[in-house]
Amino acid sequence: MNGVLPDSEIRKLIETGVISAAAPILPEQIQPASLDLRLGTVAYRLRASFLAGKGRRISERLPDLQMHQMSLEDGAVLERGCVYLVPLLERIRLPKGMTAVANAKSSTGRLDLLTRLVSDDGTEFDRLPETYDGPLYAEICPRSFSVLLRPGMRLNQLRLRHGQSVLSDAKLRDLNRREPLTGGDALIDQGLGFSVDLRPDEGDLVGYRARPHSGVIDLDRIGEYPAAEFWDELRTADGRLILDPGAFYILVSRESVAIPADYAAEMAPYLAMVGEFRVHYAGFFDPGFGIGAHGAGARGVLEVRCHEAPFVLEHGQVVGRLVYERMAKRPAQLYGADIRSNYQGQGLKLAKQFG
Repeated sequence: MNGVLPDSEIRKLIETGVISAAAPILPEQIQPASLDLRLGTVAYRLRASFLAGKGRRISERLPDLQMHQMSLEDGAVLERGCVYLVPLLERIRLPKGMTAVANAKSSTGRLDLLTRLVSDDGTEFDRLPETYDGPLYAEICPRSFSVLLRPGMRLNQLRLRHGQSVLSDAKLRDLNRREPLTGGDALIDQGLGFSVDLRPDEGDLVGYRARPHSGVIDLDRIGEYPAAEFWDELRTADGRLILDPGAFYILVSRESVAIPADYAAEMAPYLAMVGEFRVHYAGFFDPGFGIGAHGAGARGVLEVRCHEAPFVLEHGQVVGRLVYERMAKRPAQLYGADIRSNYQGQGLKLAKQFG
């Protein structure tokens, strides 16, 4: 059956060698609809971001573009504003009819840590075509904070699918009638639209802006960093916010959203023509998100970067959409119900490293 492969099918791909690794794949890497990918032991500082290109390998391009090589074995700092390439422990051999797409994990995006999958023969980031057989690499560019990384850390994840299973707007409306996808009226236009919340029900805190020249963040230190040392709180009484060019913001959606058990979703950015900003690091939403013990919906955290000119963002302005896909089979475990999930039932929330 066409659709996104669930955890049980991912385990079969590992057992049959379609997905292999330099170190045994751990059970906790397998999510309801994706596989977490792990960093290897070295990082290459690059002169510039690049793609291998048709018919070429990353290893062929690297000597011309690398500035130096560094070991991650004892931990290494990747500096803000620099570009790095890290070979991943996993590799893949996709059969005909199966493709894969990668995305940054939630905490990675909330740290403004641009992480993209690159591969041999690649002409675009984060995409693997059917029959791809080869190694995997993570391109990492810390945008707001320098970070301390070690081998085995998981910054991005891979979703696999048979065929195409994206829901049309008509099918999405049918699904919303059967299983409400949002707490209010559903704006369905090339997916489920969502807007920004700048009039919170309680208080006036609407988001955070990354502070420049902050310290290094060790990704293994959970809940240990004071938020005030890395973020400025944003408050507004009039339901609007002026975005500064080049600044990075954490905001939250006005709508709560839910992902039914037989579906998965991906956050896609809205068209650039709606304003001088981008809700970037499009993320995966697993089956069960916003359901489970917390009930009807969880709000989406928005990672926003302003572009060339200051821009006024207003309460209720549509900033992105969720594209829903059918699962090939219901996962054995659901997000927030059967596995530990940091962001189930979330509202406005920073990455898990901040206390």
